[in-house]
Amino acid sequence: MVLTLLIVGIPLYWVLSNSFKTPDQVFRVPPLWWPESFTASNYPRVFSESPFGQYMLNSVIITSILAAIKIVLGVISAYAFAYLRFPGRGAVFMLVLAALMVPNQITVISNYALVSQLGWINTFQGIIIPLAGVAFGTFLMRNHFMSLPYEIIEAARMDGASHMRLLFRIILPMSWPTLVAFALITVVNEWNEYLWPFLVASDDSVAPIQVGLTRLVNTDSGFTDWPLVMAATVLTVIPILVVFLFLQRYMIKGLTSGAVKG
Repeated sequence: MVLTLLIVGIPLYWVLSNSFKTPDQVFRVPPLWWPESFTASNYPRVFSESPFGQYMLNSVIITSILAAIKIVLGVISAYAFAYLRFPGRGAVFMLVLAALMVPNQITVISNYALVSQLGWINTFQGIIIPLAGVAFGTFLMRNHFMSLPYEIIEAARMDGASHMRLLFRIILPMSWPTLVAFALITVVNEWNEYLWPFLVASDDSVAPIQVGLTRLVNTDSGFTDWPLVMAATVLTVIPILVVFLFLQRYMIKGLTSGAVKG
């Protein structure tokens, strides 16, 4: 437990402490584990000396749209697999499970060729649409829906509830923990997505914050202002950390719901 805390905590502490150092303290040998003199000037410099606000706005736009698309598609497809009867349902669900086994990196070349042919390079749709697959959400929500008491679902059907009414008035109110867990995992993943936006975003107008951090490191002058980069890294982590801490109690409950029923 202590070793795990050290492995996780030391890099985080190093980033945080360097964000309060001056450049000469960062390159000191032996390294300074505690700043000789604290300076918070690196944080306002992040916004004044880089388009960090634009990166942050782009990340909010991309993450919000992707999270909304994935949550809607995940819930609807999970409902279909759990409660609708149609030919090939089992085979289609197996294809969804198979998609979970395929790393995103394998599809990068084909996706890039398609996006390039469509003229979507350096656009929000070019970043968002190829990332809108929702196999994990479908799997998670479908398993949770199948764990709900069947008697309640059947009673609603006997009362004449339509599919939309059954989903929004009966099923979703019983599924908030799992839905929140699904939403939290989606938001964290999309906020931290790096490879695909890095390939598609060719300038700062659509580049998300993870790509922006890379551009702060790889400057044209060859000099990296590490206190500035560390301060930007801390600012990058804060929004998603606040969301996670606020919703983390739902995450464990949601992920374990329906875990014993496939």
